[in-house]
Amino acid sequence: MTQLNETEIKEVVKERYGNLAREASAGEATSCCDDGCCGAEAELDVIMPLYTGTDTEGLPIEAIAASAGCGNPTALASLSPGETVVDFGSGGGIDCFLAAREVGESGRVIGIDMTQDMVNLANSNARKLGLSNAEFRLAEIDNTTLDNDTADIIISNCVINLAPDKDSVFQEAFRILKPGGRMMISDMVLVDDIPNEEAEDTANWVACLAGAEMKDVYL
Repeated sequence: MTQLNETEIKEVVKERYGNLAREASAGEATSCCDDGCCGAEAELDVIMPLYTGTDTEGLPIEAIAASAGCGNPTALASLSPGETVVDFGSGGGIDCFLAAREVGESGRVIGIDMTQDMVNLANSNARKLGLSNAEFRLAEIDNTTLDNDTADIIISNCVINLAPDKDSVFQEAFRILKPGGRMMISDMVLVDDIPNEEAEDTANWVACLAGAEMKDVYL
């Protein structure tokens, strides 16, 4: 099998998550932690165990349905009022909306996503919530176009495994974090190598498998 290049990987990821954004209005959801991983459709109850009822209370159903995460990084981020949060791979906005509650009107939340349909959906959800402290931008997580020293904290939920150049992602994170800033990630890792033919399968990239790092490398 021909080795996938970075452009091919990004395009198949954009296609998959663009479809998910469009499906979200129908109440469909996926999770990196279900049997089919990120690529399979599932009912909302797959997503709900990641968040408490208090977390999701008042959120647009589209934000919940578009969630494709494998954790709840905001719950562990110890956010404070006034902080600036950047979300790498913000999707429909669920983690940004939770962060916006924590940082308050004096804080700021910026969602970064490379899929236009997701950015459109997240901005629509933000308008429904009447939020003035959350915004969503079309960009790649290894090139956010944000200024140096922008973020107090970066969060990311089952997204970095989808990036073909993870070194560049972490270099970008270091660049935009303020001195003493922190990063809270929920992601998929491997405990065993996968065969090359599986690693080169585009279906396994969008399923959060082919791009996942070995646990020892990541941690």
